[in-house]
Amino acid sequence: MTGDTPAPFTADDYRARMERAARSAADAGLAGLLVAPGPDMVWLTGYTPTAVTERLTVLVLAPGLDPVLVVPTLEAPDAEHAAGATALTLRDWTDGKDPYAVTAALIDHSGRFGISDNTWAMHLLGLQRTLPGTAYASLTEALPMLRAVKDAAELDLLAAAGAAADQAFEEIRKVPFAGRRESDVGHDLADLLRRFGHSQVDFTIVGSGPNGANPHHEVGDRVIQDGDMVVLDFGGLKDGYGSDTTRTVHVGEPTEEERRVHDIVRAAQEEGFRAVRPGAACQEVDRAARAVITDAGYGEYFIHRTGHGIGVTTHEPPYMIEGEEQPLVPGMCFSVEPGIYLPGRFGVRIEDIVTVTEDGGRRLNNTTRDMVIVD
Repeated sequence: MTGDTPAPFTADDYRARMERAARSAADAGLAGLLVAPGPDMVWLTGYTPTAVTERLTVLVLAPGLDPVLVVPTLEAPDAEHAAGATALTLRDWTDGKDPYAVTAALIDHSGRFGISDNTWAMHLLGLQRTLPGTAYASLTEALPMLRAVKDAAELDLLAAAGAAADQAFEEIRKVPFAGRRESDVGHDLADLLRRFGHSQVDFTIVGSGPNGANPHHEVGDRVIQDGDMVVLDFGGLKDGYGSDTTRTVHVGEPTEEERRVHDIVRAAQEEGFRAVRPGAACQEVDRAARAVITDAGYGEYFIHRTGHGIGVTTHEPPYMIEGEEQPLVPGMCFSVEPGIYLPGRFGVRIEDIVTVTEDGGRRLNNTTRDMVIVD
């Protein structure tokens, strides 16, 4: 990737992904995968339908067979121009014909298939009606790590998205906070993400004062006041890959307690990052961050997991949470975002996207994690 224009993925890239997905399905004891429009289809084929409708579109992957994309005839011209189209076979169907019969001809009539989590119920029920001997499992359940390990090009894209989010933070810390609504600052953040290359803004959380104690407050009409702690959590997609970062700023000088809580969260985030290494279980990252907060006496106020994966969506496996024993592998990317939330008072969260390297971890967000004072 050079400059601001990343090299596009090629048909060979998508072919390799589909082959890997089919092998993974076989290793998991599945007869194949049925992939509906959404992030899995984009990642595997580069194809996004103009509109997702009641007309069935599904990618069929099975070990030892060429991939087939079943599409409505009226959408076939768009599908033919997808980046991965030459790596698969298109099978179109016209209105009035049964798309489930078309799909049934391609798959094992008694197999168990992984199916996209976002598949419409009417489509899954149509397949079950046509093929009553088949069984299905969600892709998140059957192949949770399908998209988890990123290649070098994907890591470049995630790093660029993280750098763009960092630029947005460096600019937002310069704007006035006191006397403005949370929604005003949220609009500023969205505009900045787009200015620095994001095509999609997924969220702009601005939690001021007591609203910061709600981790997913997003934005409201509360007027930010002098003396407020303000949680800023924002991200989206740049060139198809996600950003997600959180910094907690303070309007004017903080109290001693506010500084102490911020320092605890900063130390917890650092320990979570230090726990990142190949072979470590995901839960070890959560344990490392949580131990700092618990030892400081705020354990009951850390009310969510420490992290989530990121890629072509801003939330995906793996998850940094107690009980998740999935080993970390070089190329995995996920957030490390501990927090403390004091109901009715304030909250603090600090978040970076981290990728696993051969000997540890690398942050994809690099703005200061010290408390930033804003006006």
